Amino acid sequence: MTDHDGPRHAAVLGHPVDHSRSPDLHLAAYRALGLDAWTYARIDCTAQALPGLVAGFDESWIGLSVTMPAKVAALEFADTVTDRARRVGSANTLVRTSGGAWHADCTDIDGVTGALATLGAADLRGSTAVLLGAGGTARPALAALHAAGTREVAVVVRDPARAADLARLGDDLGVALTVLPFSDTPDLRRWAATAAVVVSTVPAPAAEVIADAIAGAPRLVDAIYDPWPTPLAAAVTEGGGVVAGGLVMLLHQAYTQVEAFTGRPAPRAAMAAAVGAHAD
Repeated sequence: MTDHDGPRHAAVLGHPVDHSRSPDLHLAAYRALGLDAWTYARIDCTAQALPGLVAGFDESWIGLSVTMPAKVAALEFADTVTDRARRVGSANTLVRTSGGAWHADCTDIDGVTGALATLGAADLRGSTAVLLGAGGTARPALAALHAAGTREVAVVVRDPARAADLARLGDDLGVALTVLPFSDTPDLRRWAATAAVVVSTVPAPAAEVIADAIAGAPRLVDAIYDPWPTPLAAAVTEGGGVVAGGLVMLLHQAYTQVEAFTGRPAPRAAMAAAVGAHAD
């Protein structure tokens, strides 16, 4: 969307959504770009409600950020879809096209990529990684790890059957997956200590039970940003590792969203300042 005349509207959709920091990022960007008539709201929306809600928006609505549990619904609703969103099976971004249609993308991949770069892990060729969880954020995380160059990832899950979607994506990407149980085992400790990075996509309480096993990791990307720090982040920090939290991921995925919504380069410094992060 590149026509900036008059009011334009955007929002984050999800359930629950009250905790989202996306309005801070987007509104800071719009104001820095001089788009004073643009708005960005939080809208509580389930997966079932998304199609009807978005179909009812007029053309002053130019873009939507989509969080859980509506990312698959956003992908299915869109008129057109990026290859990467189709590959990972979810979309966190809907952009209004010049013809009035909705185009879906998965900038969650950019969020993880940005967090990896922040930790000095942009190039993972020849390295292994550990991925905690197999839910909606895990697939974009696996795609980002693949893009960084890793070809061997240990996936830590409570139910091995839940790793099936990740296994299919791994086969598609050419990434070898080793499935580990969600418990403090010697195998998990070894993987965490020798991997270049651990990426956690699970809630803070769930990850706490394996925090000691992950404490030896040199780097951690933790998708959570509220509450912060998580027990997992604290364990890795105390173990001498470095950590990038969910706000770093949120910031980097929002850069791509703002550019898609406005057609202009994202004002990174202003956006980072809005959440107290660094514009890396």
